[in-house]
Amino acid sequence: MPLYHKLGKIPPKRHTQFKKPNGEFYYEQLFGTIGFDGMSSLMYHMQRPTQVKEILNSKDVSPKAVLEKNMRSLKLIGFNVAPEDDFLDSRKTMLFNKDCHIALASPKKSITDYFYKNVDADELLFIHKGSGTLKTIMGEIPFENGDYLVIPRGVIYQIEFDTEDNRLFIVESFKPIYTPKRYRNWFGQHLESSPFCERDFKLPKNLQTFDETGDFLMKIKKQGVLHELVYAAHPFDVIGWDGYNYAYGFSIHNFEPITGRVHQPPPVHQTFETSAFVVCSFCPRLYDYHPLAVPAPYNHSNIDSDEVLYYVDGDFMSRNDIDQGYITLHPAGIPHGPHPGSMERSIGKKKTEELAVMVDTFAPLMVTQEALDIDDGKYYKSWLPH
Repeated sequence: MPLYHKLGKIPPKRHTQFKKPNGEFYYEQLFGTIGFDGMSSLMYHMQRPTQVKEILNSKDVSPKAVLEKNMRSLKLIGFNVAPEDDFLDSRKTMLFNKDCHIALASPKKSITDYFYKNVDADELLFIHKGSGTLKTIMGEIPFENGDYLVIPRGVIYQIEFDTEDNRLFIVESFKPIYTPKRYRNWFGQHLESSPFCERDFKLPKNLQTFDETGDFLMKIKKQGVLHELVYAAHPFDVIGWDGYNYAYGFSIHNFEPITGRVHQPPPVHQTFETSAFVVCSFCPRLYDYHPLAVPAPYNHSNIDSDEVLYYVDGDFMSRNDIDQGYITLHPAGIPHGPHPGSMERSIGKKKTEELAVMVDTFAPLMVTQEALDIDDGKYYKSWLPH
């Protein structure tokens, strides 16, 4: 995200001596992307960030496809994913391709006895139910229902939940996640026409610095394998940092919908982009105001992308028999559109209270057994006349 931020103590000039009050050095670390060409931050540690004492267990956590070439529309009953205590164990990949993994999670416990970083992918956590604090190496971000948490690859974090009743929709992206380029001017600032701006972002604050040595368990996801390492210094020992590469939050409730006289296409709802998929937010909004407008979306073919919709709240006007936590998959190659009767019901309506997250991928998605376990088995027939 192209927004400069800083916390804590930093020297006036980068790559220069920076000393503690006792005369010892702080240790500078460049946290950068795309070689030395992408966004980066400079962190200053109490201890060397390079100290690994032990390498422990490793396990394969890569998803397995049971439908590699899928041509069936699916409806997944998301709240049927059973809660689990551990945050990482609770994450169940439903759909995936070479560019992203789409998962559901219902973690009951906070991460307190280890630290985690994903060096494969940026993570986008959508908080459907729950509240708490995302604790990162660069500060804390309080979160609540409706928040997106964008965690760039390599960011070390823990997550603290306020209760045991949590539901998350998660996208792991092997491409960097940005806000849409068309929303930003050539300096990187969000335009007046953007449906949100920098003021809406939840930036890290309350930088906690722990000058401790000992045994600190780090879980690192790389190449689909979860590795366990023991660090010799507390990972959250940063005294200060500045730059552009850090985790941040954004509430779906701060997305300002773009409306028109006739039905607007899905790109007006776009919230994030990568080179391989887009993420859109369908939010409460006024309907189209042409006197002959049809508020329900027209039938359309996803010729170049698979469409995933995660239903959050409200009455999703183009679908029948949809509830909170459901996921629908509309694979490329099959036209889809409003369910029978929903187009007619939409005529004359003035607004919708629907809330949903959409992910459109440019490569086909494969389906896991975890997805089939919560599939209703008949969604693909739901456009037939009753």
